[in-house]
Amino acid sequence: MAVNRLIREKSPYLLQHAHNPVDWYAWGGEAFEKARAEGKPIFLSIGYSTCHWCHVMERESFENQSIADLLNRDYVPIKVDREERPDVDRVYMTFVQASTGGGGWPMSVWLTPELKPFFGGTYFPPENRWGQPGFSSVLQQIAEAWRTDREQIVESARDAIAQLQRHVTIESSSSRPTVDTALLDSGFSVFRRTFDTQLGGFGGAPKFPRPAVLHFLLRYHARTGNREALDMTLLTLREMAKGGMNDQLGGGFHRYSVDERWFVPHFEKMLYDQAQLVMAYLEAFQITGEQSYAGIARRTLDYVLRDMTDPAGGFYSAEDADSVIDPAEPEVKGEGAFYIWPWEEIRRVVPGPAADWFCHRYGVAEGGNVAHDPHHEFSGRNILYQAATLEDTAEQFNCPVDEVRDGVERAAAALLDARSHRVRPHLDDKILASWNGLMISAFAVAGAVLDEPKYARAARRAADFVTGKLCDPASGLLERSYRGGPSAIAGFLDDYSFVAQGLLDLYEAQFDVRDLELAVGLAEKLLELFEDRESGGFFSSAAGDENLVMRLKDDYDGAEPAGNSVAIMNLLRLSTMTGREIFRRAAERALAIFSPRLSTAPVALPYMLSACEFYLSEPRQIVFAGQAAAADTRALLRALRGRFVPNTVVMLVDSAETRGKLAAWIPAIEGMQPVDGCAAAYVCRHFTCQLPVTEAGRFSELLQ
Repeated sequence: MAVNRLIREKSPYLLQHAHNPVDWYAWGGEAFEKARAEGKPIFLSIGYSTCHWCHVMERESFENQSIADLLNRDYVPIKVDREERPDVDRVYMTFVQASTGGGGWPMSVWLTPELKPFFGGTYFPPENRWGQPGFSSVLQQIAEAWRTDREQIVESARDAIAQLQRHVTIESSSSRPTVDTALLDSGFSVFRRTFDTQLGGFGGAPKFPRPAVLHFLLRYHARTGNREALDMTLLTLREMAKGGMNDQLGGGFHRYSVDERWFVPHFEKMLYDQAQLVMAYLEAFQITGEQSYAGIARRTLDYVLRDMTDPAGGFYSAEDADSVIDPAEPEVKGEGAFYIWPWEEIRRVVPGPAADWFCHRYGVAEGGNVAHDPHHEFSGRNILYQAATLEDTAEQFNCPVDEVRDGVERAAAALLDARSHRVRPHLDDKILASWNGLMISAFAVAGAVLDEPKYARAARRAADFVTGKLCDPASGLLERSYRGGPSAIAGFLDDYSFVAQGLLDLYEAQFDVRDLELAVGLAEKLLELFEDRESGGFFSSAAGDENLVMRLKDDYDGAEPAGNSVAIMNLLRLSTMTGREIFRRAAERALAIFSPRLSTAPVALPYMLSACEFYLSEPRQIVFAGQAAAADTRALLRALRGRFVPNTVVMLVDSAETRGKLAAWIPAIEGMQPVDGCAAAYVCRHFTCQLPVTEAGRFSELLQ
């Protein structure tokens, strides 16, 4: 089979297209030089390896020889993995959204040889249908326009970039943040108005998890005592866990729900969703003490350990939504095929009454349980969801609850084993620095809150992988991704922000001061590479890339939190831990420039609202003096980790060496010692501390 030059790439997405008849180029000088030398426009296709509609467009168009001939004759075709190059994706997504009113992947953009966009969209069918122009005719019309009216196209592309630059420029009239508790109240009110009081989540279908919203609501509740903010979060977490969006057999969450009740998911699984949702469930457990939330966090983490962890310790990016329907036809794939069940197969795998119990519990119907199935993807099959509680199931069959529980658990184990023999969905096994940072946070916090060594070890191994494989020890520079070696793509704001956050959370969980030092180093490098020193805030990419037509400041906390939001939170935490004003001043400059955006559209930046909560709270410093593994220190740590205590930083002095390093930042730490040979906790604001306590009960009182 013929191959194109994408065969030289490491990205799984680009490699998926290496056998297309399209003469694809990767993003880079070779393609740009060809476009300029031959005076051809560029066709830019951006997607990712687990994207359903990307697969559809590939099958329909990029594997079509006649369409490939048009692309190869009239254009320089370029493929970009949006997960490797979020900077390129953001620039052209901004154009597509501005020019069409929507966006998504695959993204299709036509550029001048100077990389300025002049036409764009998302998925195009191969021929005219569904009211959409066919890709073939679009290619021919644009090629003809380029031949006959090139100067006007080039001029309009220049104008489009100039307008976009004005549109995305973020300015503030003040050099100081204009944030207050009224701003936080406004943010809460917006989420309250859009909350689904019956099924959880915000707005109607499709429903996305968007954990940054839950992150803010829990902090808002902690400060104000507003019960509604907590109830909104808990209902959302419960309903998500009950629905088909949660893999009821194997753990882990799918990307989003296409309906309003979390039942029918889009079946891809993304690492960043697992990481952020684990954090939300852990915090719900800390607040309520209910083991059900801890259990969901454990199932999700166990899924990541089982199916998304590299032997060297890093975490893979994603699993596909599509999978093989019938092993005899490996080229034919369907949405969710790996996860859905015919009634007859369940009966075949699970013997006796346990099959009845399982089917009742998980909503299995003989003819399939998906009533609204416009594409006939689930005909005769079942998506598992929690249709009934174990107690209701036991009552339905007039059996003891314990007997039903055991039978349902055995059935689930048998079905999970049977599922393991199916053809798994495609795994995108590249290791992204940013998403690994999020997952390090989740495993580190889970190891501490759940007192689970395997999660603590997973966090440690992943941190060692990222800092060892993707961080240059001499320069402190991060690279974006790893797959059989580093990608040679320089890290972006998200990478520095999320990895630094992961290291901070790992330090507060395990107290290896080297993690704190590495986080400080990444924060310093972040200021050097990304800060807009004139206006404040952080660009998503470093200066110096002449192939980017714009540098943007990400200002939306969506599926992932914005790099700016996490950077601000990190800088505030580090300022509180080290006393270094350079970090606080940079955070304040960033909050100042985003203050107008927060005031007019707080719904866009819930994670940044959480940073405002931290900024306005006069955060506490808690310093433990004692040996981390000692029983008395562990008792104090359990008292802390057994409750939700946001807007707090935590440090440990366990040796003369550690005391010296921490005291170099905060001189007051020099005098923080165990009391009468017992581990002590110092609770401080601005390192003005209350008297140290050695008893866990007294410490708990101070935390309240």
